[in-house]
Amino acid sequence: MTKSLLSILLVVTATFLFAACSDDAPPPDGNTVQVGERQYEDIPIADIPTDFTTAPDALAAGNRLFDAGETERAIDALLQAVKLDPDLAEAYFKLGIAYALVEAEDTSVDQPDETPTPGPKSKKPEEKKKNSEKAFETAVKAYKKILSKNKEDDVAHFYLGLTYNKLNEDEDSAKSLKEAVRLKPDNTEYQTELGAINIKLAKYDEAVSALKKALDLDPSNIDAEELLEKAQAGKRRVDFAQPKKDEKQTGSGSSSNSSSNAASNAKSTTSSNTANAAKPPTMKPAKAPPAAAKTPK
Repeated sequence: MTKSLLSILLVVTATFLFAACSDDAPPPDGNTVQVGERQYEDIPIADIPTDFTTAPDALAAGNRLFDAGETERAIDALLQAVKLDPDLAEAYFKLGIAYALVEAEDTSVDQPDETPTPGPKSKKPEEKKKNSEKAFETAVKAYKKILSKNKEDDVAHFYLGLTYNKLNEDEDSAKSLKEAVRLKPDNTEYQTELGAINIKLAKYDEAVSALKKALDLDPSNIDAEELLEKAQAGKRRVDFAQPKKDEKQTGSGSSSNSSSNAASNAKSTTSSNTANAAKPPTMKPAKAPPAAAKTPK
């Protein structure tokens, strides 16, 4: 009985040790990670793998690499994320931002224009879409797909608004951000972004309202504070450039009176000048010559 119990204990102990060792063992495929939604905040950049088996892992790694300035590696990870999950909207959005950064760096270097000058009959070459634009357009589709299943998803509305902003579709951006604010009015970030897009649209009254709300929710929101100054400055410019209704009416009356007075004065001056015009001198008849004296006889 004692030997049987000892055997059981030895088997259990061996099983436990094997399980512990297997957790520390490297993945079977070298760089492949099979840990599900792994967090990468505390992992050294050099230790972040290059291949992934789950979309959340690839997205998390892509975010960490992008924040660390490893843009090219971040793009590679994000591409794997959207390949593993073609509906992962956040990955497309982050991919668009990463591509935009690379494209900005490329255009900052002066390069010779190799595009031939089009002839008189040649068609204008179509502009090729940038990778960032294509990524943002796909992100729009992915966020819309999410919202088709749940219209009350404030996060999807928010990021859809940000994505539209990246595509310079400002009216759609404002519409989506306004919906996010409606669903969650106490989110200072939502209010801040809504204020920013309204500044871009020159809707300064709406911008001021949203940014004041953002600061009420979070007085330490520096972005909202700076944007509020811009919105108030824009509002002052518009108010200064557009006179009030009373001023317009007064100005119109003054112009009318001035025109009437001018016309009256012109008429009076014309009449006076006509009356005072020099008349031609009247020709008086010449006096008859005196009669000739009679000759005495």
